[in-house]
Amino acid sequence: MPPPTTLVTISEIEARRPGARSGSRPEAPQGFALFALGFRPLYLLAALFAALGVPLWIAQFAGLLPGPAWLPAMLWHGHEMVFGFAIAVIAGFLFTAGQNWTGLPTPKGWKLAAICLLWVAARVANYAAPPLVAMALDAAFLLSVMGALASVLWRSGNTRNLFVLAVLTAFLVANTLFHLSLPGRLPFDPLVPLHFAIFVVVMLESVIAGRVVPMFTANALPGVRQWRNEQLDALAIGATGAALLLVLGKAGAGLTAAACAIAAVLQAARLAGWNPWATRRTPLLWILHASYAWIPVGLVLLAFAALGRVPESAGLHALTIGSMGGLIVGMITRTALGHTGRMLAAGRPETAMYVLVQLAVILRLAPVLFDGLPWMAFVTAAALCWSACFAIYLVTYGPRLMAPRLDGRPG
Repeated sequence: MPPPTTLVTISEIEARRPGARSGSRPEAPQGFALFALGFRPLYLLAALFAALGVPLWIAQFAGLLPGPAWLPAMLWHGHEMVFGFAIAVIAGFLFTAGQNWTGLPTPKGWKLAAICLLWVAARVANYAAPPLVAMALDAAFLLSVMGALASVLWRSGNTRNLFVLAVLTAFLVANTLFHLSLPGRLPFDPLVPLHFAIFVVVMLESVIAGRVVPMFTANALPGVRQWRNEQLDALAIGATGAALLLVLGKAGAGLTAAACAIAAVLQAARLAGWNPWATRRTPLLWILHASYAWIPVGLVLLAFAALGRVPESAGLHALTIGSMGGLIVGMITRTALGHTGRMLAAGRPETAMYVLVQLAVILRLAPVLFDGLPWMAFVTAAALCWSACFAIYLVTYGPRLMAPRLDGRPG
C-alpha cells in the first residue's frame, strides 16, 4: 500500500473501480455540475469579477468610463475587491469546507444558484444603484451564507468552527458601516470599515494558512524539515492583530511602527519554520509560501507608513494583492483540483497564474516605493497581470467546474 502522501492519478482511481477493463481508457462523467457544491459557481464568479473589475476601475480612474455617481472610483475598487471578490471566494470555500466539517449538505442546486444571484445583484447595485440598495443586497448575500453555515454547524454540533460566523458578522458590520458613511449618515471616513475588513482577511489568513500550509507542505514533500511552535503561532497572530488595530485606530507613530515591526518579525519567523525553500520546485506549494510572505512585508511597510516614510497604500496593497490575492489563487486552484477529482499538481496554466499574481503586486508597489517611475503605466501593467491571472483561471477551470467530478463522486 502506498504511503498516505502518495499522489494517485485519475487513471489509477478509474482502474480500481469494479468492472473497469484493463487497458481501457475511462470516460469522464457527463453532465452539468456547476451548482453541485459551493466552490464551483462562487470561485468562477470571483475569478470573472477579478478579471473584469480591475480593468474597469482603471478605465474609471482614467476617465474612460463613468463610475458610480455616489462612490469615487478608488473607494468602489477597494470595496469590490474585498466585499465582492474576496467574500465570494470565502463563501465558496466555507460552503465546501462546511460540508466536510459536518457531513451535512451545504446549499446546492437552486438554493446555491439563488445565493449566487444575490451576489451578482449586489455587484450590479454597487455600481449602478443607490447606496442603501447596494448595502441591502450585500447584507442579504452575507446573511444567506451565514444562515446556511449556521444551520449545518448547529445541527452537527460542530462548535469548533463557529468562529466563521463571527468572521462573517465582522464583514457584515464593516460593509454596513462603509455604506452608511458614504452619504454622510455616519461621521467617519469610509476607509475605516474598508481597512477593518482587509485586516479581518489578514487575520483569517494567519489562522487558516497557519493550519494548512505547513500541513500541505509536509504531505507533499515527505521528510521535509519543518519547525513549528504553538507559542510562536499564538504570538504572531496576536501581535499581528494588535498591530493592525493600532494602524486602524491611527495610534501614535512610534507605537504603531514598533508593533508592526514586531509582528512582521514573528510572522517571518513562523513562515521560515515551514521551510518555504523546500517548495521552490513545487508551484502548488510555493505560491502559498510566497503569498504568505507578503504579510510580514506588508507589516514592515505599514511600520514605515506610520513613520511617514511611505504611503499607507503600500502596506495595504502588499496585504491585498500579495497575500490575499496570492493565497486566493493558490487555494482556488488547489481546492478545485482536489474537489473535481484531479491530481494535486500544477501545470503550466497554474504556474502562469502564480507568477502573474506575484508580478502584479511587485508592479503595483514599484511606483509607490520608488520615485520617478510612471505611476499610471505601472498600475496598468499590474492590473493587466492580475486580470490575465484570473482570465487563465476562467479558461482552465471553467469547464472543470461546470462538469461532474472525474471520479464520479458527488460534489
